[in-house]
Amino acid sequence: MLDHVFTDAIGALRDALEEAMLERQGLEERFQTDVLLGDLTWETSYGLPGEGSPPRIQVDLTLEWPTWAQTAYRTWYLNETFSEAPHIEIEVVFRVQRLAEAADPGLIVQAFPSKALTVGTDILERLAPTLETKFDDNLEVVGHAIEVGFQGSYQLSEAILEDGSVLDQQFIEIGNWILSALVRLGDLPLRFSAPATA
Repeated sequence: MLDHVFTDAIGALRDALEEAMLERQGLEERFQTDVLLGDLTWETSYGLPGEGSPPRIQVDLTLEWPTWAQTAYRTWYLNETFSEAPHIEIEVVFRVQRLAEAADPGLIVQAFPSKALTVGTDILERLAPTLETKFDDNLEVVGHAIEVGFQGSYQLSEAILEDGSVLDQQFIEIGNWILSALVRLGDLPLRFSAPATA
């Protein structure tokens, strides 16, 4: 594994989610680079255990390491000046799917923990819900879904770069918050369709 602050963040978040017994969705993890711009992106999806495929409720996670952050990190790493704090862009999207009927967005939003989703001192902003209706070839409604996302950035101070255990602890807290949100969403009185059979 690479010894890099971005891969450390990925590892800490993955460890927190897997220690919480969440199931990573098969073939959903991606580590990509933008060949033209140089940005790195890691994406993955997790669901509650035993949910079937696709799960009723899942979380889609994206961490992005912009090329300018790499430049700032490299400057610090080579013992030059710490002129600009690098940061990791974070997006967390909760998806409630396989719904037999359209969900009330207010009910979904109220299910999230009252404590804000934070990483370090940064609060991730909640985005407006998105509703989805799925139709078959005859334009009959066959299902519904709703997504609620959170996005923001995690600024890496010099103290965090010097002590990786701080980063680990803060990303573990994100994992714990995600677990709490998934459980609360799973407890809502919603009607679901059966998972697709292979």
